[in-house]
Amino acid sequence: MSQDRPFKVLGIQQIAIGGPSKDRLKTLWVDKLGLAVTGNFVSERENVDEDICAMGAGPFKVEVDLMQPLDPEKKPAVHTTPLNHVGLWIDDLAKAVEWLTAQGVRFAPGGIRKGAAGFDICFLHPKASDEFPIGGEGVLIELVQAPPEVIAAFKQQGA
Repeated sequence: MSQDRPFKVLGIQQIAIGGPSKDRLKTLWVDKLGLAVTGNFVSERENVDEDICAMGAGPFKVEVDLMQPLDPEKKPAVHTTPLNHVGLWIDDLAKAVEWLTAQGVRFAPGGIRKGAAGFDICFLHPKASDEFPIGGEGVLIELVQAPPEVIAAFKQQGA
């Protein structure tokens, strides 16, 4: 079955951590662990104010997104699950979504769109449904279109 899969998961693109205050998260991740803040993303639709941090370099850089809700009473509630989601580099996002949907994987609403870091993204829903019996089993999973340099680096490493 894996040889029929028209895409490849290359590696971890990001982890996203939520809390009531991103300042407290930054105390650990930036001040103590030394990650660099590389950007900020605010979205009312996603109910999020996040600082984008980074560890590593080049195509092997991993984002650590530190998130707080714009409104703690609204959904999505980015602060209620401390490990909010895991992002995976995908070599062909459109093919992945098409194939996974046909396999019964449930996607969260919103489809493929630009994410906080500027890459095309979409999310696998954390819960299955009757129509789509495969979900993230409680984990929100972000699929991220890998740029050419990341695809090439993973190929070179034999991943």
